[in-house]
Amino acid sequence: MKYLALIVVGLALYSCGVKVPVTDALKTEYNLNDKNMKKVQFYTSQTIILEKSVTSGTQGTAGDGTLVTSKSSDQERVIIPTNTKGIFESFGPNGETIVRFEVGPGKVLKFAIRPSQATGKYYLVADWKQDKGGEIMYGGETYYATALSGNAYLMVVLKKLNKTRRKDRVVKGMKV
Repeated sequence: MKYLALIVVGLALYSCGVKVPVTDALKTEYNLNDKNMKKVQFYTSQTIILEKSVTSGTQGTAGDGTLVTSKSSDQERVIIPTNTKGIFESFGPNGETIVRFEVGPGKVLKFAIRPSQATGKYYLVADWKQDKGGEIMYGGETYYATALSGNAYLMVVLKKLNKTRRKDRVVKGMKV
């Protein structure tokens, strides 16, 4: 029974892949063009949070002569957790990789290599503004990615399968 458990655990560990960042070297090595990219499952390296808020307010007087100030704000957040699965949508005009994590028009995120970083990873693309975060168009609306979302990059699962066939035979020798 112990041997069966060891075999099952060994096979499970052997069949697991390792998540690696998407880089140009990886794309070249695996010939990831438009057609092949559609067959690849992508993952986020960490949580991406997109926020949008609208604040409105009015001032006036009530029927009994008191001054009234009314403020309302609506906040909306889109949270894409770590290791969320995404699919390739297209390549952008500047070589970005556009990935979809949910269904809907315009609900895609762009990832590209940062020239300032030597890692070659495809990071989340946004127009970063002081104190607001990264401005992103998502689903036709403007959202702001949180500062930590800027560290998110694309990953894929990489499995290396090595098959080796071995045939042994024992030679018994020859007698005179």
